[in-house]
Amino acid sequence: MRDHIFKQFDKELKALKDKLLLMAAKVEERLSDAIRALVQRDQELAKRTTESDRDINRLEMEVDELAVKMIALRQPAARDLRFITTALKIVTDLERCGDLAVNIAERAVALNEDEQLKPYIDLPKMAGEAQQLLKDALDAFVNGDADKATSVLERDQMVDDLFVQIFRELITYMMQDPRTITRAIGLIFVAKHLERVADHATNIAEQAIFLAKGKDVRHVHTT
Repeated sequence: MRDHIFKQFDKELKALKDKLLLMAAKVEERLSDAIRALVQRDQELAKRTTESDRDINRLEMEVDELAVKMIALRQPAARDLRFITTALKIVTDLERCGDLAVNIAERAVALNEDEQLKPYIDLPKMAGEAQQLLKDALDAFVNGDADKATSVLERDQMVDDLFVQIFRELITYMMQDPRTITRAIGLIFVAKHLERVADHATNIAEQAIFLAKGKDVRHVHTT
């Protein structure tokens, strides 16, 4: 009977991990679509992306339900308990990243209706950095890799610096020509959403370190 319980618990742990990875993959896809819709001025893709977060929301609910069920029925301890409780926190960060992808797509719809303000060079770069942080943070969590998680915390500053650079450039556009204000503000919002994606990636990285080492590094960013 105990062997049966252990085997079933292992299956549930794997199912929880698989759902997290699937949710992360969908979030990464939505973020890529949102930025591509902006850069390529693809209105159809932008509009589809604004309506495509239902499966992410569904996965969030499934992860929550499975995690709570495992805690109630299996009474996990030590590392298994840490994995389940951190999964409950990480799934919230992933869901919010999905919401941010929708927000970017909504901005893209509005921006694509007007003349492009400037070549999109820094925004795609910023998006790539933020997405890589998110991917690395999830990999660190799944593999219990504290070093990789620490790298995510250290590299978050790159995204912050890009945001400041983009913000200053767009402020200059608005000061020189008030007719650019609406478009510039829209692009600032896009950059801010990407900065928030990187922030959620650091949250996940912090949870990955807690899982691997049992040490809470939130708000200190050091191991």
